[in-house]
Amino acid sequence: MTPDSAQSRVILADDHPLFRGALSAAVSKAAPGRTLVETSTLAETLSALKDGQTDLVCLDLHMADSSGFIGLAELRKSHPSAPVVVISASQSPGVAARALEFGASGFIPKTASMAQLVEALTAVLNGDVWAPDESGDPQAQEAAEAAAKLAQLTPAQMRVLHGLAAGRLNKQIAYDMGISEATVKAHVTAIFRKLDVINRTQAVLVAQALNVEPPAEQSV
Repeated sequence: MTPDSAQSRVILADDHPLFRGALSAAVSKAAPGRTLVETSTLAETLSALKDGQTDLVCLDLHMADSSGFIGLAELRKSHPSAPVVVISASQSPGVAARALEFGASGFIPKTASMAQLVEALTAVLNGDVWAPDESGDPQAQEAAEAAAKLAQLTPAQMRVLHGLAAGRLNKQIAYDMGISEATVKAHVTAIFRKLDVINRTQAVLVAQALNVEPPAEQSV
């Protein structure tokens, strides 16, 4: 790959080939000449990001190895300079606002028309933010506030919180992550402070902002 092509790449991260095709067509209209890289898992996406500078990542929230905002949060922490547009068929309350709080530059529903896809991608590639208006939705505002707190966590703290939400004990989380139980306890203390909570139950309630219910039927 030449340096020029690396500087004009767009990664299409979605496990539905038909929707990747729609995204490809939209990117070709919004930004002709970009090199398109297609991935179907978060792991493939993170690997592709290591290959060079990327202008934009179009990220599906639900893929085989990621669900909800955990993948987006990990991607933003590990590659903070890569702009990300979240693409999702989810109708969960506040999903667009949470995507922005976790560092996305845009949120595009999969129900968007080709014209809307092109408009959104053009805006983000030009350095703007694009998302549906949820400002009047109190659930969206509450979810965004929780997401803003979660966005302060480091990747390791995010993994520990995910373990807490799954009901794992400190020693089990330590084993899963290959760290000491004392380190897990230190992470838990930091998590409580950053989320402004006093126990695991409260932390898990805040962590629900990471979750996005997958749609019953994903369409393209």
